Amino acid sequence: MAAPAACTRFSDNYDIKEELGKGAFSIVKRCVQKSTGLEFAAKIINTKKLTSRDFQKLEREARICRKLQHPNIVRLHDSIQEENYHYLVFDLVTGGELFEDIVAREFYSEADASHCIQQILESVNHCHQNGVVHRDLKPENLLLASKAKGAAVKLADFGLAIEVSGEQLAWFGFAGTPGYLSPEVLKKEPYGKSVDIWACGVILYILLVGYPPFWDEDQHRLYSQIKAGAYDYPSPEWDTVTPDAKNLINQMLTVNPHKRITASEALKHPWICQRERVASVVHRQETVDCLKKFNARRKLKVAILTTMLATRNFSSKSMITKKGEGSQVKESTDSSTTIEDDDVREDKKGGVDRSSTVIAKDPEEDGGYIELTCDDDDDCRWCYDSTERDFWAHSQVDIRIVCPAKACHQLSTNSQCSARRQEIIKMTEQLIEAINNGDFDAYTKICDPHLTAFEPEALGNLVEGMDFHKFYFENVLGKNCKAINTTILNPHVHLLGEDAACIAYVRLTQYIDKQGNAHTHQSEETRVWHKRDNKWQNVHFHRSTATNMSGGSPFFFSSK
Repeated sequence: MAAPAACTRFSDNYDIKEELGKGAFSIVKRCVQKSTGLEFAAKIINTKKLTSRDFQKLEREARICRKLQHPNIVRLHDSIQEENYHYLVFDLVTGGELFEDIVAREFYSEADASHCIQQILESVNHCHQNGVVHRDLKPENLLLASKAKGAAVKLADFGLAIEVSGEQLAWFGFAGTPGYLSPEVLKKEPYGKSVDIWACGVILYILLVGYPPFWDEDQHRLYSQIKAGAYDYPSPEWDTVTPDAKNLINQMLTVNPHKRITASEALKHPWICQRERVASVVHRQETVDCLKKFNARRKLKVAILTTMLATRNFSSKSMITKKGEGSQVKESTDSSTTIEDDDVREDKKGGVDRSSTVIAKDPEEDGGYIELTCDDDDDCRWCYDSTERDFWAHSQVDIRIVCPAKACHQLSTNSQCSARRQEIIKMTEQLIEAINNGDFDAYTKICDPHLTAFEPEALGNLVEGMDFHKFYFENVLGKNCKAINTTILNPHVHLLGEDAACIAYVRLTQYIDKQGNAHTHQSEETRVWHKRDNKWQNVHFHRSTATNMSGGSPFFFSSK
């Protein structure tokens, strides 16, 4: 660990370099220690905007990180408090996510999965030996120290971590990520270190076949599966996995936390400590293929969350289930996004209110990502993928500072990215032209049939399908004005992988009504695009309540 500085000002010890990521009240920048020339990632927190509760969380995270010094954990090297800012100096981790590295490998076997989980268990065991429970083990928090072959796996983001005494079990609040939550947390029972082992079991399952053991697009069914420990090993993908690997998973995914294997015990399991003799070394191409799809779905969810961040137009209305013949308003879930609620409350129907972490901005494309958290304890998550069009409305935004280790990628400025950004802008212009012309056929060719949307006309509800929009094409668009002109202002495009992107912009529309009166209309919009069969399609949009600068009804045109 770096030696404590004799002076108290950050600038006396470090040179600030480029930005790596940004949060609600924090920014992450690369920095160079003056005395050694070593590079680090500095999380710079604006303390003027923090509440007393935020300070407590910040102090807890820093205190926990200071006590954890292990080669498989992102280390905190320095902590400097100034009048209006707090600086946390972490390892500069440049290798990206473990799961992304696996799919880029030429060879990946069961033995490789064993080596990966061993490093994860080593980090978890160190945490538990020091009285720390991570509470948010998931692929996004498993990083590689560098891009070098064989780089160490690093456990990151201790924002939800807690300190426990010995084998203490207590109710520490509803925290974690839905798909990785343990049964005892979902049952609101006292819990402890064993919640991390359950999450390790889920991660190991994914490492071996590329998909999770628990999944359902309905949150309640997902939680029921987890609470019952209802998973299996379907053929043919599990037929080639050794019995020892399944045995370790079974011991990790034991519903009774008192009977669940510990981290130290798992490290002594034959599949871990005797992998050369026990684990298969056959290349698992099917696993790699499934893991690519798993990663792609996670990236597309990031696109939706980027949409929320770009507009900051978060609906505080609860999502309700309604079914129509063509459009649906859905209550939904996300199995891969962090939630935290220190004081879980029962709603009127006996359900649990939860808060969430919102992740935005792809590390590979935009130099890091941003995290915000909502402490309003409302169901407030949303996500999207090709099989689950699941969104949760979002309410009040509060602080949840970004983990700097996740923000250690440089901004991509190559010409290919620039061309793709221009392509997204062009597709958006074509879509708006179809709206202005009232051309529903052209609109449907550009949009996904299951297009989802948040817009004022839906009164805060999530609308799915084309029927809701078709009504405006048939009855409003092009019928109430003589001329219309639209200008896209300040377009910002976020690229997320090869086949997903998000664009945020201000839309300024001028039109002449039938009486010859001129009107100007402004709204903030974001659209998520997904490339299928080499063709971009709009899969989701979010529009703010429009500002009508010169009178008239907003329905003279509709930002479909």
